[in-house]
Amino acid sequence: MAPILDIQNLYKSYGQTEILKDINVSIEKGDFLVLVGPSGCGKSTLLNCIAGLEPISGGTLNIAGQDMTNVSPKDRNIAMVFQSYALYPTMSVAKNITFGMQVRGVDKATQERKLAEVAKQLQIEKLLNRKPSQLSGGQRQRVAMGRALVRDPALFLFDEPLSNLDAKLRVEMRTEIKRLHQDLHASMVYVTHDQIEAMTLATKIVVMKDGIIQQIGTPAEIYRQPANLFVADFMGSPAMNLIPAKVSTDGNARRIEIARDGEAPLVLTDRRGVDLPKDVIIGLRPEDITDPGSRQGDNLELADVHVDVVEPAGADTYVVSRLGGKEVTARLQAETDVRPGARAQFAFDLGKASYFDPASGARLV
Repeated sequence: MAPILDIQNLYKSYGQTEILKDINVSIEKGDFLVLVGPSGCGKSTLLNCIAGLEPISGGTLNIAGQDMTNVSPKDRNIAMVFQSYALYPTMSVAKNITFGMQVRGVDKATQERKLAEVAKQLQIEKLLNRKPSQLSGGQRQRVAMGRALVRDPALFLFDEPLSNLDAKLRVEMRTEIKRLHQDLHASMVYVTHDQIEAMTLATKIVVMKDGIIQQIGTPAEIYRQPANLFVADFMGSPAMNLIPAKVSTDGNARRIEIARDGEAPLVLTDRRGVDLPKDVIIGLRPEDITDPGSRQGDNLELADVHVDVVEPAGADTYVVSRLGGKEVTARLQAETDVRPGARAQFAFDLGKASYFDPASGARLV
């Protein structure tokens, strides 16, 4: 079966300025693709190219097996769900959902049938006579989805739909969108700069920087095997610790030496027998530097570290130290007794370590 969205060698330029460079990505029916990256990376431009709101400068773009390169937005069988939901305030929920069909000349009986189907699917039957002002944020999201669903689109497109909301409502709406995706098995493309949103919603993530795809993968792949230093630093909160280190060989193991201010280097041993050059950047997630005894594994290394800052965070306590000239964050259990200025023993889980080339930034292992 053809992918629901298939983009090959796509370029987008404004005059001499290249905005998108050789974009290749495809998703299957039912996938939730999230485009993520910092402001100005090209993710919204790519979404607009998929929607047909921006013409592409090169390459091909297929939706449901059809070449959409020169097809107008209204004929692409897509539905955009806008940031503000764009509901008509004076119309009832039912009218909001059926209005587009009415404009397109769909007969009354079909309108009623589709409205009933979608209202049942989204569990909004009891809301059909209400106005948008009488709805909660989650209910408005469902109405906006209902209006898109009656068109039975091949693809739903979302452009940062939660960016204007406060933190608590964002979390609630994220759950709502996740639930809608699970219930509807719809194919979705979603743009955000929020990497937690990307990790929680996506079945597949595209990480972008400067118009170039840095990595495509599942949330677990992006988190655990970042392709380069940019992805390692961008994805995850707190970010992955990226520490300059020297490597020497000790039999089958690798001796990882990390400089420390005013004291002997920290020496850790990676027993995986991985091939590494002399200079590396070692990447460890905060949860991979933790309390002794809280982790099991044959590649755990215990070491005493000077504590600079302690940040209680409810379920966890984050501890900041300096290693290799960098601030390094460890994620400890909430009840761990650590104090700024003291020394504490940490367990480094080198079985979870990533290694990067300091010059190119590319992942080595």
